[in-house]
Amino acid sequence: MEEMFEELYRKYYDELFRFLFYMVHSRELAEDLVQEVFIRVFKAYSKFEKRSSEKTWIYTIARNVAIDWFRKQKGLLGTLVHKVELESLQISHELPEEMAIERDEMRKIYACLKQCKLDHQLVIILRFHQDLSILETAKVLGWTEGKVKTTQHRAMKKLKSFIQEAEQGGTMEYQIKRIG
Repeated sequence: MEEMFEELYRKYYDELFRFLFYMVHSRELAEDLVQEVFIRVFKAYSKFEKRSSEKTWIYTIARNVAIDWFRKQKGLLGTLVHKVELESLQISHELPEEMAIERDEMRKIYACLKQCKLDHQLVIILRFHQDLSILETAKVLGWTEGKVKTTQHRAMKKLKSFIQEAEQGGTMEYQIKRIG
């Protein structure tokens, strides 16, 4: 059991960390939540019936851990201010200027993503950051594939509108500064 648990830990730690980091935008909190996920995995592994893959089962636990944390925060999702720590998530061979532009763009996207409903955030993160299929995402969330597709469509539409609003706001600020 111990060897199997260690293998699961090695196999899924990085993926779960990224998933939870995208949800909470804090390295330390994501690390704590990953530990909570593995505590739950260890306690529940003997009950795992293998009706789904290990991956979707573990992501379901991670999703529940994230939701529990958000509930403890009294629903302040979107109003929590966390510094987005993108450094050291991936090794990059880009020039410093390119990295700075990309980091700034990612911060803007994450700021807009935080404005989305939790279900929308989960679908976007699972589908596009964690590269889960629609079927895998449905299993993780306990939804139908149709609900995942619909939620993904709505989430992307909403995220796009938040990004456009942010861009227009930035342009308007620039124009106001130029006029003033």
